[in-house]
Amino acid sequence: MARSMSPAALRLGMNWWPPFRFAGIRVLHIADDWSGARVRLRLGRLNRNYFGTHFGGSLFSMTDPFWALLVLSSLGPGYIVWDKSSEIDFVSPGRGDVFADFKLTPDRLEEIRAATADGAKALPWFTCTVVAADGTVVAEVRKQLYVRRKPARPHAPAG
Repeated sequence: MARSMSPAALRLGMNWWPPFRFAGIRVLHIADDWSGARVRLRLGRLNRNYFGTHFGGSLFSMTDPFWALLVLSSLGPGYIVWDKSSEIDFVSPGRGDVFADFKLTPDRLEEIRAATADGAKALPWFTCTVVAADGTVVAEVRKQLYVRRKPARPHAPAG
């Protein structure tokens, strides 16, 4: 999906996607070079838990697809990228708008390219911090990706 559209088109599509839209999740920015993204989660009656704070599932959802999308789009069509594992640590209650920033550096991409150059898989971990508008840490989210180069297709004999 991400490879066939621009970051702006993906951002627009994700903002209309029902699981994000109804959870109060808004993609504020995806960098033109796929090197980063910023996401906001508003507290509303559809994502508030019993205690009046953000539902943990919504906090996780706001961070879920971004590392895989950024890595896949940055590496290009010669790679397979999947989510492999995730962890979330709830640090403090989220009571208002919360934000998550994703920054994918050229060094991380080079590490992945080097690790997969011979066809091996790479299992890199990425971290994202969910923060309140005042900078208070609400959650720490870790994602592990599965990354591998696609096997080369054998060429058909000329006919």
